Amino acid sequence: MTERSHWQTIIDACWPAERIVTQGPWTLRITPGAGGRVNAMSGNAVDHIDAAEALARDNGLCPSFIIHPEQAALDRALARRGYGIEDAVTIWTIDIASLTTTPMPYATAFSIWPPLQIMRDIWAEGGHVGPERQAVMARAAKPGGILGRVDDRAAGVGFVAADGDMAMLSAVEVLTRHRRKGVAGNILRAAAHWARDHGCTRLSLVAASDNAPANATYASHGMKAAAAYHYRRAPSE
Repeated sequence: MTERSHWQTIIDACWPAERIVTQGPWTLRITPGAGGRVNAMSGNAVDHIDAAEALARDNGLCPSFIIHPEQAALDRALARRGYGIEDAVTIWTIDIASLTTTPMPYATAFSIWPPLQIMRDIWAEGGHVGPERQAVMARAAKPGGILGRVDDRAAGVGFVAADGDMAMLSAVEVLTRHRRKGVAGNILRAAAHWARDHGCTRLSLVAASDNAPANATYASHGMKAAAAYHYRRAPSE
């Protein structure tokens, strides 16, 4: 298995699309309203881009391709067709042992599933994780929610899921008024404890490459940048 397919398998398991269609060398994820990760194409057949575009359009989607670093030829071919880059991300990972050597500080973060209403409210207030993305979470085979607290109040949330020995943290949202109080770090540590309890040895997450505060938080907790990808999306139709 290539590095690209390894990470794509984990992402697909921990943030699953509503429907997946495979045609020839292409795999299309279809999940209306739930964002690029579950509405994009993967594959590496530079000579068959027309077929990929037709597959996306036949399913009501504007063509969008997931591009990993080793797919330079496909990246260039899409750029020549006018596809723009969207949502460049970094995949961070860590051995969970380094985050679970001590117990969680009292009342800072808890694992809860299904999500409490306050967790759904925080996702909604953040504006990035609406009902469609919350439905993605419910499809994961091993789902878990993380509620972060500070000053005796709910302050942030995250979602964690497992695939084999890897857990992946997603949908981290910290309320604006509670940022820079260590909430994201506590959510990360709580996700590592959840992962250990579910038989995992490593924890990963995907963060926007231009989100400097988030990336600094993950690096400060010992996470390492393991991979990256971006999307190429067709010009507006």
